[in-house]
Amino acid sequence: MVRPALAAVALGALHALSIATPWNGQPLWWLQVLALAALVGVLARARSARHAGLLAWLFATAWIAGCTWWLFISMHRYGGLAAPLAALAVLALAAFLALYFGLAGAAFYRSNRLEMTGKRPWAAIIFAACWLLAELARHHGFTGFPWGASGYAHVDGPLAPLAPWAGVYGIGTAAALLAASLGLALAGRLAWRWVAAALLALVLLQWPGLPAVPTQSSGEVAVSLLQGNIAQGEKFDTAKGVPEALAWYGDELLAARERLVVAPETAIPLLPAQLPEDYWQALRARFARGESAALVGIPLGSHEAGYRNAVVGLRPGADGPPYEYAKHHLVPFGEFIPPGFRWFTELMRIPLGDFTPGALDQPSLAWAGQRWAPNICYEDLFGDELAARFVDPARAPTVMVNLSNIGWFGNGIAIDQHRSISRMRALELARPMIRATNTGATAIIGADGRVQHELPRATRGVLRARVQGREGITPYAWWAGRWGDGPLWLLALLTLLVGAWRGRRGTMANRSFPAT
Repeated sequence: MVRPALAAVALGALHALSIATPWNGQPLWWLQVLALAALVGVLARARSARHAGLLAWLFATAWIAGCTWWLFISMHRYGGLAAPLAALAVLALAAFLALYFGLAGAAFYRSNRLEMTGKRPWAAIIFAACWLLAELARHHGFTGFPWGASGYAHVDGPLAPLAPWAGVYGIGTAAALLAASLGLALAGRLAWRWVAAALLALVLLQWPGLPAVPTQSSGEVAVSLLQGNIAQGEKFDTAKGVPEALAWYGDELLAARERLVVAPETAIPLLPAQLPEDYWQALRARFARGESAALVGIPLGSHEAGYRNAVVGLRPGADGPPYEYAKHHLVPFGEFIPPGFRWFTELMRIPLGDFTPGALDQPSLAWAGQRWAPNICYEDLFGDELAARFVDPARAPTVMVNLSNIGWFGNGIAIDQHRSISRMRALELARPMIRATNTGATAIIGADGRVQHELPRATRGVLRARVQGREGITPYAWWAGRWGDGPLWLLALLTLLVGAWRGRRGTMANRSFPAT
């Protein structure tokens, strides 16, 4: 009992390592597959469905905690929560989210027993379907927190060409199928050795015959991305961080000469009405003339109307109020307090908001021949929601713009993980993603998912470069924009239903015609 449990925890830690390594922040796709394959081998030898569920839960708890341990920094360093309580909170969150995978492990074990009885080697397909359902449940359940999903390990790997067709969860499912085939082969399932070898060859050849997704250039535009590196502990301090932010971002915005300048999430940390006299008016006047526009992160709203974590667009020739984008997918505990958890947030000193979400499909900023589509911080974790903007090709974004501040979580692995998330969105949607952040990663990511330019993290600077917009709709953007992750849910559920039917049919056949 103890040895399989320890093995599950160790494998989960390796799985977390595969998402982004601490030495260079890069993913290791092969380690993700091997860790999951070894888990399948462990589950195949479990004593019962309950035992398999426990092992899968331990694996997922170690994996999710290993991917999100930096939440400790925000709660302890900046929130003032005692270190043991902060560590316990991270572990409790991981353990809760891991329940989906515990159920998946138990379901796989039951179906695996049926497959063995019926002598029908469908077990790897069943595992992939169970894994997909668990990933989708973590993505959607309780507002969703899918950070560190297994598909992100493959942003540089041979499965990456699947992104514009099937998205990150399609990649994760393909990896789970490969891992399960390897795991069952190593566990002695002779029927799966040839399957595992064939799948591995297909992966290493990078899906030969998979057609390229046609997109066209919509032109190049010079941009400047601002990274203020305002110390997170001082960012909302009216005596230090706020004046520093107003001075630096104000000077850079006024001095910008590129066609578009982007300042990160809450770069201006006050409501427009709270700003010094003439500050906001000076910015609006600056961009009302000339050939430059700006996207600026700033909170908007009032006590009566509600507050919004927002982006304001300032551009020449705009009649009426400025362009606005309000964050749609809010962060639990950071931007809204889930029912029943106010006691927990009151233990911390973090200036938590209770924001009003914006609409799902908000218009892009039309400027310089491009349609610039903002998203704020971890909104780019939800590819199905970003895809909703691509239903109408005439309105579809040509450039995605992420404005973030993850300085709450230190200057380490969270930055690397978030960069990979943005890279996956670029691959799925075949659009460049430009990122302006407080501490990193401020970068320009091409439509091929490759980082073209990036500022050093934890430094103050301006990234000046050119970005090439793209036109054309990927298959993923087409179906996810219309139906979200519905097709993936349907695929996984149908697979499990067919697997259960096959297994029971095989069991009945064995009972009717016993071996002689």
